[in-house]
Amino acid sequence: MAKTTPDELPVGRIAGAFGVRGECKCDPTSAGRTVFSAGVELHCLLDGESSLVRITSVRPHKGRLLVRIDGVDDAERAQRYAGAMLFAPRERLALERGEYFDADLIGCIVTGVDGTQYGTVDGVEHYPSSDMLVVGDRMVPMVRSIVLGVDVENRRISVDPPAELLD
Repeated sequence: MAKTTPDELPVGRIAGAFGVRGECKCDPTSAGRTVFSAGVELHCLLDGESSLVRITSVRPHKGRLLVRIDGVDDAERAQRYAGAMLFAPRERLALERGEYFDADLIGCIVTGVDGTQYGTVDGVEHYPSSDMLVVGDRMVPMVRSIVLGVDVENRRISVDPPAELLD
């Protein structure tokens, strides 16, 4: 059985079967979208079990990717993958300038320009308007006017929050 490793990051989630020929509907992460191609092997995590799967075909469809997994040739087998998370090694993922992996932001200390420490990033939520850093029970929009700098190496995020955002 293949295991996911700490250097692997999520690249997509199987939402269910598509059609009757074994294609799976896949919701890729923004960074993971570029990883999907015919012949690529990904780690698949489903119900606590990890396995290695080979993607045999990929095509876009209504904002999703339709992927075919080697050995899956009907809707019933494809549906068995519903809910599965797909992972790839970090080095296969490309980021644009100013983009970060969620895993790199989690645990960073959030500090105001005046030196106030607001806490650490517990998670990252993705919304259409902006990504949000979860700091305790508060949400910090990842917009340039608030997040002034991200130093992943030193595990620090500098913010200039509007009044009462983090109070």
